[in-house]
Amino acid sequence: MNLDLKNKRAVVCGSTQGIGKATAMELATLGANVTLVARNEQSLKQVKSELPNNGSQLHSYLCADFSKPNQLKELIENFIQRTGVVNILVNNTGGPASGAIINAKPEEFLSAFNQHLICNHILAQACMEGMKNSGYGRIVNIISTSVKAPLPNLGVSNTIRAAVGNWAKTMANELGKFGITVNNVLPGATATQRLSSIIETKASKTQVGNDEIKKEMLHEIPLGRFAEASEIANAVAFLVSPAAAYINGINLPVDGGRTGSL
Repeated sequence: MNLDLKNKRAVVCGSTQGIGKATAMELATLGANVTLVARNEQSLKQVKSELPNNGSQLHSYLCADFSKPNQLKELIENFIQRTGVVNILVNNTGGPASGAIINAKPEEFLSAFNQHLICNHILAQACMEGMKNSGYGRIVNIISTSVKAPLPNLGVSNTIRAAVGNWAKTMANELGKFGITVNNVLPGATATQRLSSIIETKASKTQVGNDEIKKEMLHEIPLGRFAEASEIANAVAFLVSPAAAYINGINLPVDGGRTGSL
């Protein structure tokens, strides 16, 4: 099975921690030239120094704030003009705050829509011409299992994640003829800072201890444990590899079997 990413340029968003960082590490291990994207430049420099390098790989980073889509557009377009083709785009952005949808303010939806769908679209549009010309294009969006079944107390996230899922499916249909695949990875409960924050928020609101909240969550997972970020990264790595050339327009849950739907 061909998983070789040598001479491929991969842009990985949200790559200074959690699933994004694990993905960047895995793609670099497979030979890709990785460009990290996140807000904190110091963290970007640190992760860049940790990326596997066979001696010929050229890793880099872009310091970008996804709350400012216009700045992101200028940044990615200038980057591509300087460096050339991006073959692999991994869209990954921290999820909206938890909470009941009935309590959500309209501006929360607009902010999340910009940070997720609009920024994904800006990045994809900037990268797709090079993907077409090079004959190799992979776009993977790290979303959530809420695309298949909305999750309790994540009203804004459920809404926006579903929009991203439909955007991706539509783009997969349009770009397939160019040999560009677009797929979504749907992580379940993963041992990251995001999960810790969700647990703490729920514990605070319900006056139940963190351990009890964790126990309830684990009870819903057939494998009986939370995912490691590296396990999500493995799924992304496969989808962006040559081996996955005929997989297009799918939602791939990586959730230990928690999602009840097929």
